[in-house]
Amino acid sequence: MTQPIRVIEMVGTATRRGQAHGRYAAEEIKEYTADRLARSGDGTDLGPEDLLALAEAMLDDHVSYDADLYEEMCAMAASAGISPAEAVVVGGYTDFIDTVRAHARRGPVEDNCTAVIVPDSRAAGAGFLAQTWDMHASATQHIVMLAVRPDTGPNSLVFTTVGAIGQIGMNEAGIAVGINNLTADDGQIGVTWPFVVRKALAQSTFDAAVKCVTEAKLAGGHNFLIFDREGNGVSIEAMPTVAHAVAARSDVVTHTNHCTVATTQAVEGRRPGPLQNSSLARLTQAGDLLASGDIDVDALMALTRDERSICRHPEPPFDYESCGAAIMRPATGDFWACWGVPSENDYEHFRI
Repeated sequence: MTQPIRVIEMVGTATRRGQAHGRYAAEEIKEYTADRLARSGDGTDLGPEDLLALAEAMLDDHVSYDADLYEEMCAMAASAGISPAEAVVVGGYTDFIDTVRAHARRGPVEDNCTAVIVPDSRAAGAGFLAQTWDMHASATQHIVMLAVRPDTGPNSLVFTTVGAIGQIGMNEAGIAVGINNLTADDGQIGVTWPFVVRKALAQSTFDAAVKCVTEAKLAGGHNFLIFDREGNGVSIEAMPTVAHAVAARSDVVTHTNHCTVATTQAVEGRRPGPLQNSSLARLTQAGDLLASGDIDVDALMALTRDERSICRHPEPPFDYESCGAAIMRPATGDFWACWGVPSENDYEHFRI
């Protein structure tokens, strides 16, 4: 059975955009926030008040990084009936738990996403940025698409979950942004990754979008993938204290959920063996599937549906699944998105 992706229209000022998001899914956002807050303290002695105090300490970094997005987040939170600190948790959960672990010296680990940049030289036509979005299976029901049309700056389509201002997206200037989670041991009070994605999508040039990653005071670790309509591409392992970038020009770049170079590995948090093995297997299989020939959208859909390891189904004790997937082609403005496990659902076609 195919479930269509719900689309939230977000038009106008930051306040109006946030209110549209919050009002659309108020009860759902509160439910999802409670789930994320409870998971954030797993394995620690921190209670809800401690966790929210930590999130509260991060608000200044969010407003300093992008005041417009902070206004949108606060308007969303007010309309949904949650606090700004709770909005940091529900939106930036995977970065927030890096900060929790740095504070408590232990805590939860998340493992998600297989992503690829297909440069123009390897594509059947213009290139692509594609990925699964993997998370605890409880997140699947909350997936939405934001159609963002601000008063100033480019319009964008943003694949995300309710309460999160952005996770994967593409704008009308021809910039696409994707992510993989990384486990950082150097988590800190800082800005969470949805702000980085959305700020990059507010840019009109590749270099400006890249600077949104490299100049951010990051709370946690993520690999950011940026690809534009001119064929410029980069994959950035961005940890709070160090980063490493790989250009995507002549061949496919793949990335999963482990650091690949010594500089970022030096601050990578310890990951359970099954999760590390999954990340290594997905990286290898993605590379094998795209090793030769011209790559088109059908090949990328097939990659996200490959059930050897890339297309994931919940298994104890982690219960992660491929909650959805996205394929973006900046040169043409085509955006294919899938709600739920890709092998069990159809892609929908959007256009920016």
